[in-house]
Amino acid sequence: MKKQFALMVVALLLILYGLSLTKSNSIAVNSPNTEKITNPEESAITSAVKSNLPSVVTISSKTDNTSNNIGSGFIVSSDGLILTNKHVVSDVSGNYSVITNNNETFDVKKIYKDPLNDLAILKIDAAGLKPVVLGDSSSLQLGQTAIAIGTPLGEFRNTVTSGVISGVSRGIKAGTPFLGSVEQLNNVIQTDAPISPGNSGGPLLDSNGNVIGINTAVSVSGSNLGFAIPVNVAKDLINAFQNNGQNFQQPFLGVRYVALDSSQASSMGSVPGAYVVEVLPNSPANMAGIKANDIITKFAGQSVSSDGTNELSSLILLQKVGNKVPIEIWRNNKTMIVQVVLQSAK
Repeated sequence: MKKQFALMVVALLLILYGLSLTKSNSIAVNSPNTEKITNPEESAITSAVKSNLPSVVTISSKTDNTSNNIGSGFIVSSDGLILTNKHVVSDVSGNYSVITNNNETFDVKKIYKDPLNDLAILKIDAAGLKPVVLGDSSSLQLGQTAIAIGTPLGEFRNTVTSGVISGVSRGIKAGTPFLGSVEQLNNVIQTDAPISPGNSGGPLLDSNGNVIGINTAVSVSGSNLGFAIPVNVAKDLINAFQNNGQNFQQPFLGVRYVALDSSQASSMGSVPGAYVVEVLPNSPANMAGIKANDIITKFAGQSVSSDGTNELSSLILLQKVGNKVPIEIWRNNKTMIVQVVLQSAK
């Protein structure tokens, strides 16, 4: 009897032990599903997108009682300044409107175009808008996160793509099949974040949600390559507009250039500065005798650099229309100085 009782106790203990193991295994298998695993990079991207969606707009063109979405843009002031690409609003007879993230539509009252960079400022009558935070494009690092938001193909609003910064200071030919325009762009940011027609003018963001560039869609020399104009170029344009208000006049030199740093200049056997790619006809630079392949080393007494602080475009915007400015150029291994009278950008 005692032996049978002992066996029953042992059997009961074994059953309880087995149930314990089953319960333990069940907890071990199911426990990972009770906690949400967060990817830091994914979290940064979603946060950046969430904070910027209210600031991204779609640009629409009105023709013959129909409206077509042709590009993107983003809000840079609460009272209705919108930044976009110049080629998005290139039709001087066009009637444009801005569609906000919450589906409000505003007619564009005025357009201010940068004659050298593919940028334009649009003015709408609005208040209480949420502007983006403008970052610093002079300190970009290869491989850092890049996020694009826009309306690709004029159809898919609030489309988000992501990638990395693939290159800086690139020179490309770019444009849009919507408008059939192609132009040379210099010192642009390259990214593998997909950018399509209709993304033009939308923001390129870093992982903190700061705007680091303005997307410029469609490279005609390659595929799956995204390009953006550095935001520091846009900041100069915005500052010039805000300082001059509605009587906006941007000083104009009339050269397209590539910024050369010391390393690049050394490899070319030249000097650092702004390497002139093209001189526009009938421009102040043309009338002063500046030529393609010249290197502008000083502007108004200031050394021209490639780091975003003393770039040629920034130094020009510090001047006023009508100012007579000395420009030091390097040509055929010699330095010379020319005098240029700045005109107003058309």
